[in-house]
Amino acid sequence: MIAVIKGDIIASRGMEDQSKWLSPFKDLLSSWGQSPMQWELVWGDLFQLEIENPEEALYKAFRIKALIKRLVIEPNKATHSGLDVRMSIGIGEKTFYGTRISESNGPAFIFAGEQFDKLKKEKVNLMVKTSNVSFNYEMNLYLRLAGIFMDNWSVYSAELVDLVLQQPHLTQAELGEYLKIKQNSVSGRWNRSKIDELLEVETIYRHKLQQHLLS
Repeated sequence: MIAVIKGDIIASRGMEDQSKWLSPFKDLLSSWGQSPMQWELVWGDLFQLEIENPEEALYKAFRIKALIKRLVIEPNKATHSGLDVRMSIGIGEKTFYGTRISESNGPAFIFAGEQFDKLKKEKVNLMVKTSNVSFNYEMNLYLRLAGIFMDNWSVYSAELVDLVLQQPHLTQAELGEYLKIKQNSVSGRWNRSKIDELLEVETIYRHKLQQHLLS
């Protein structure tokens, strides 16, 4: 069983300098696997990522979200990047191994594609689909609620979320040293970003996945 993330970068085609988001995004995907077998970016802003361990899928989706939201594309609009990302996570078997991820197939790829097609209609930017209806319903409720604050992260909030996800054992004082801000500023950003709630959703995802699909 694997996970597949299928997504696209919202509002990227209106950017004059595509490299401002494309280069760091490719660097992140490259840290998780090789292209084009494990990840691929096509048509400028549509991507797929294969994840060997399904338990890591939501964490990686959150990392992608934080990266895209923290990028300062236009300096005069630094509070919000102007970009966002729309993603579906499919979890299931891989039955055909292609030389490119776009050629591979199986339930994980089908689920990711089916759920991706529903994102705009559902007016949400992150959903998951597996063979377990109960898991899907519960997790997508959590993700819909989490999207209320994730979609509104500022550049500064997303920057903190990205750092916390990369180095979860850092104290707020240590986070402040990294970001060159005071600890009380870290605390304020932490609360505005709803990091505790985000981490709880990620923990619940891992628990429910083991309970319903991986046990």
